[in-house]
Amino acid sequence: MSGSVSGGCIEDDLIYRYTSACEGIGLADGLPEIVRYGISADEAHRFGLPCGGTVELVLEFNPSHQLLDQLLERLDAGKLMRRRVVLENNEVTLECTDTPEQFSFDGRCLVNTLGPGYRMLLIGAGALAEYLSTMALFNGFKVSVCDPRPEYIEAWTVPGVERVTGMPDDVVRDFSVDVRTCIVALSHDPKLDDLALLEALQSSAFYVGAIGSRRNSRLRRERLIIHFGETPDSIARLHGPIGVYIGSKTPAEIAVSVTAHVLAAKNGVTLPDELTVANAKALREQ
Repeated sequence: MSGSVSGGCIEDDLIYRYTSACEGIGLADGLPEIVRYGISADEAHRFGLPCGGTVELVLEFNPSHQLLDQLLERLDAGKLMRRRVVLENNEVTLECTDTPEQFSFDGRCLVNTLGPGYRMLLIGAGALAEYLSTMALFNGFKVSVCDPRPEYIEAWTVPGVERVTGMPDDVVRDFSVDVRTCIVALSHDPKLDDLALLEALQSSAFYVGAIGSRRNSRLRRERLIIHFGETPDSIARLHGPIGVYIGSKTPAEIAVSVTAHVLAAKNGVTLPDELTVANAKALREQ
């Protein structure tokens, strides 16, 4: 068993269904099944679902390992994939696409757009980056950290993170940034952060942000406008100070705040202004 569907509510029943199929009921090599949990209040209570809630699943008892391997290979290569399953004959097709689509299921055909995987590029390999990368890995991001300073990158301790030693602006330019990429500058060094942010703001990254106080964030914006020809409009989507205001002070707490901010952007949630670090601190000073 790997993973979960509902945090433990219906997994026992799913295990029973699959093991029963494998023991000779005939479903393991047959057609996909539709199962629904929580149709009635009694069933919702039995499976631990909120009253009135419903979970509907399509079970593929024996999917093609070859097609799954192809899917994973292409997702790892940064491709956006459309997977289509026709329930009545178990026909599965897999194709590359340039257009993200909403998940759809009409009772006969299931279409799901998958990938490319979410990625996080961190500029600066300090303590905050280690906490933030750990949380990003837990949330399914593929994480890369860029720092040309040997004393920082050589001290990196988080496994599973790609280490890059080039200049940050070059790294951002060569990173093949897409709509599932976020770029966060954490070095506190304008020579590293500013040039990386300039490249990031020209990309399709869903989140671009930089650590720093309100004063430093204001000065950074001024530098980008005065010295690099940016405008208030061109840097409007630059987040800084980054994070959701939780009164964080330690690197670990700040990483929680920044992770929440990134995840909100990833999930398309617009946070109220009073939750951002800058606005929340300004309100507390009034």
